[in-house]
Amino acid sequence: MTDNIPLQPVRQKKRMDSRPRGGCCEWLRCCGAGEPRPRTVWLGHPEKRDQRYPRNVINNQKYNFFTFLPGVLFNQFKYFFNLYFLLLACSQFVPEMRLGALYTYWVPLGFVLAVTIIREAVEEIRCYVRDKEVNSQVYSRLTARGTVKVKSSSIQVGDLIIVEKNQRVPADMIFLRTSEKNGSCFLRTDQLDGETDWKLRLPVACTQRLPTAADLLQIRSYVYAEEPNIDIHNFVGTFTREDSDAPISESLSVENALWAGTVTASGTIVGVVLYTGRELRSVMNTSNPRSKIGLFDLEVNCLTKILFGALVVVSLVMVALQHFAGRWYLQIIRFLLLFSNIIPISLRVNLDMGKIVYSWVIRRDSKIPGTVVRSSTIPEQLGRISYLLTDKTGTLTQNEMVFKRLHLGTVAYGLDSMDEVQSHIFSIYTQVALVQWTESVGLTLVGRDQSSMQLRTPGDQILNFTILQIFPFTYESKRMGIIVRDESTGEITFYMKGADVVMAGIVQYNDWLEEECGNMAREGLRVLVVAKKSLAEEQYQDFEARYVQAKLSVHDRSLKVATVIESLEMEMELLCLTGVEDQLQADVRPTLETLRNAGIKVWMLTGDKLETATCTAKNAHLVTRNQDIHVFRLVTNRGEAHLELNAFRRKHDCALVISGDSLEVCLKYYEYEFMELACQCPAVVCCRCAPTQKAQIVRLLQERTGKLTCAVGDGGNDVSMIQESDCGVGVEGKEGKQASLAADFSITQFKHLGRLLMVHGRNSYKRSAALSQFVIHRSLCISTMQAVFSSVFYFASVPLYQGFLIIGYSTIYTMFPVFSLVLDKDVKSEVAMLYPELYKDLLKGRPLSYKTFLIWVLISIYQGSTIMYGALLLFESEFVHIVAISFTSLILTELLMVALTIQTWHWLMTVAELLSLACYIASLVFLHEFIDVYFIATLSFLWKVSVITLISCLPLYVLKYLRRRFSPPSYSKLTS
Repeated sequence: MTDNIPLQPVRQKKRMDSRPRGGCCEWLRCCGAGEPRPRTVWLGHPEKRDQRYPRNVINNQKYNFFTFLPGVLFNQFKYFFNLYFLLLACSQFVPEMRLGALYTYWVPLGFVLAVTIIREAVEEIRCYVRDKEVNSQVYSRLTARGTVKVKSSSIQVGDLIIVEKNQRVPADMIFLRTSEKNGSCFLRTDQLDGETDWKLRLPVACTQRLPTAADLLQIRSYVYAEEPNIDIHNFVGTFTREDSDAPISESLSVENALWAGTVTASGTIVGVVLYTGRELRSVMNTSNPRSKIGLFDLEVNCLTKILFGALVVVSLVMVALQHFAGRWYLQIIRFLLLFSNIIPISLRVNLDMGKIVYSWVIRRDSKIPGTVVRSSTIPEQLGRISYLLTDKTGTLTQNEMVFKRLHLGTVAYGLDSMDEVQSHIFSIYTQVALVQWTESVGLTLVGRDQSSMQLRTPGDQILNFTILQIFPFTYESKRMGIIVRDESTGEITFYMKGADVVMAGIVQYNDWLEEECGNMAREGLRVLVVAKKSLAEEQYQDFEARYVQAKLSVHDRSLKVATVIESLEMEMELLCLTGVEDQLQADVRPTLETLRNAGIKVWMLTGDKLETATCTAKNAHLVTRNQDIHVFRLVTNRGEAHLELNAFRRKHDCALVISGDSLEVCLKYYEYEFMELACQCPAVVCCRCAPTQKAQIVRLLQERTGKLTCAVGDGGNDVSMIQESDCGVGVEGKEGKQASLAADFSITQFKHLGRLLMVHGRNSYKRSAALSQFVIHRSLCISTMQAVFSSVFYFASVPLYQGFLIIGYSTIYTMFPVFSLVLDKDVKSEVAMLYPELYKDLLKGRPLSYKTFLIWVLISIYQGSTIMYGALLLFESEFVHIVAISFTSLILTELLMVALTIQTWHWLMTVAELLSLACYIASLVFLHEFIDVYFIATLSFLWKVSVITLISCLPLYVLKYLRRRFSPPSYSKLTS
């Protein structure tokens, strides 16, 4: 076969990752805290401890008072170039190496360090204030002498703490009592897990039955709890009361746990403290995510390395031209110092300040309200995205389900036939009883608490049910169940609802489930399967005994409980299928079209069925009407993957739809070949995709293509993908804020992504590229002048400019105009949104490349040489005249070059230009040590400076005009 792929087994590559793997438990062991162990906590008796526990203090600071300055300085000087500038400054203490006043080298370095220290200090102070506020919150502690007030930082393991409504839970506790009549409470957990829905928590039954809270101190009881760990969704423990006639034991789970950082939403509660300080679940889950370094920063670092190489070469050439005479090794060091301006020390500061400006502009954009910049170090990434990976539910869709279809096996009902359903319920109401409907179909939920529920039928009859057991939904099981007893008949029924993929193996065999699930999915509906099973009294009692025993287990409790529940999940009667539709987010279609026209390929990664995902992709225009779709057949082994990849290779310009199982097989055996083919597709849809697979796909795209990726999601299952991508965007949705809090950028709607990339990403990248190259140009100009000066005067290592001149050049004389480039833009934001093709030009990295770098180097050499040779030719008798002529021409040249570079003038740019020029003119009065004040007031000085500046800048203005006339950039026609 000529079209066969030369398939080879995948050679797995090791991924270098700087993220810590061990988590907080590893940190505890490293710090000598020992292996985390289970514990026995006596209620109200913190002195009865079997081990030492950490203080209940929250500390998010990186440093303390003594380690702040050493820590900040170490983090700065561990980078080569900062250390290099420190060594240069220190070398000035050696007389043989000194080239001028000490402040010439120490002031620029001190300024850079001061900016960093101030920034770190502000962050540390903010952290300290936040931590102090949390640690100083006052709570009520239940003691033998009554209730006493205690600070959060003074709470100990074993304390009985009272938490009022809307108050933060100060430590990890077990729920003992509540003031609510229904015997439960709700917690707001959005600050812990990012989910906005309230969580129901249940107290220990034994302690809830006590007459008063004070009785908690009169009983002899304890809690046995598992060792501290990071799992906020599970807990294993037992409660034991020893002073009763027969010891009472109750199993404890996450339903009885109150994690620190959550907020009580109902009633007043009492809990016993289990974990404090660094053993809190919230603290152990706080880890530093992978530090993202932008591609732009890596490119700038590469250019600075080239500049360092040039610095060494120039220094060696100067010494070589002296024929390595005398103490030549000292001359090399002196020339390294003399030409140190080749590497601009202010480059990093300018770029960091520019990023702060970009972040501020994004937050202030009224067109994308609510946008938050959580990582201000990578805004330029937004301007170079090649692959966008997006979740479906809640991101492209609204996560608002609209009921569309009910299928009962023999008949299907849609929205237009609800009257038939109503009459069906009226006649046989005891059959679709737990299907959640509203009064529109005649069955109403009128009452619900922890132990019972009441339903009203269309005939106003009240049905009473006792709730015996509830099995909550989990992402692992993908189903939920309930066991109820009909009080009128005594019948016990087990109801279950869940995803079709898991329910298919639980219900009795039938010939319509799979077919109808497929039909609904092809209509873009999400399918829910409802089933039931009648239980005899003896059968339920046997189940309850095994279930309670499993819940009391301390080891492998989850596995034992799941095993007992699964013993009921067999041969269940299929009741019905429900189909719901998830509506698209506003303006999803034009946003995806904008991204596609910008050259960004969109991959949709979802956990939904293949048919549902395909339908959504078509509906959202992720796949255009004229594109074919190749549905990758389900493969289970290497041979099947081989055949299917060959079939896929024959297709051209078609979107790919693949399931997570098939994807796993392909990546296991033919990773390179699959990724090569998938990257050629205009769009890719991965369905039944697990969170780990989402992150794996992002990583593979980065490794195989070398392109920048952006991941967008709204749920907790998208966090790994968001953190793995080069640029993570979280959407605040109904699934909570977990994705938003973990992302680099947070938006409120998917449609805001277009403006975030097309406008802010594009501007940030182009502005930083212009800023970095201009800062380099500014440094190379003065270094070229120094090289010309040294070569003319017999290669002497004597500085051309000294003292304040060298400092003022890169600060007050040129800093503001150069930095004002962060306000420049080539087109208006409306034009950038209207013509997304402009974004495509950035994907090749042309604003900052070796070509543009070389052009700026040549410009710097030309201008520096012109200014220096002009000053040498035109000066009259004194050396100080050379300094005056050349330095003034240099300042004017830099200001004119900024004006030449600007494409759209902002009023602040004009102010910066005039302010800098005024500062220079005003400072001439105080520079008599370096400049002849009387000479600069002569006509001779003025015409010489004018001629030199004109020769330096005029050719570049002519070249710019000719280029725009005969080879205009892509945006020029749009701005005319």
